[in-house]
Amino acid sequence: MRFLVGGDEYDPVIDVIAAELRALGHDVIVVGAKPGAPSPWGNVAVEIARAVAGGAVDQGVVCCHTGTGVSMAANKVQGVRAALCIDAETAKGARQWNDANVLALSLRLTSPTVAKEIVRAWTATAYGGTESVSLDAIRDAERRTQ
Repeated sequence: MRFLVGGDEYDPVIDVIAAELRALGHDVIVVGAKPGAPSPWGNVAVEIARAVAGGAVDQGVVCCHTGTGVSMAANKVQGVRAALCIDAETAKGARQWNDANVLALSLRLTSPTVAKEIVRAWTATAYGGTESVSLDAIRDAERRTQ
């Protein structure tokens, strides 16, 4: 798969995420903040979400201090299901039941070890196909608000 990864502030955890995805055989592009050069969280999240929704990449990872802002911003893009995950089980559930396509992470709370666990669970889990009624409701709500 091809991933777009980024955050609003530079943090070594972003490098860990990118390295883990590459180690798992995925193509990764990192965008957003660089050391000493922050980038607005809304801009980073929307850039990544649009790339996912438009098919330029398969999945995205968005990061900010709490993960909340980037999650909210990414979810404003039609076709994106961003999930704020704090551990591997949450990531697994987001993929399995919600068919999430953008992973949101807190740079404040996510250690390198936990980031690797989350990435492994996220990439190892596919949508189980059991929640089509709920996902259809999301798509319907998106169409009604556009």
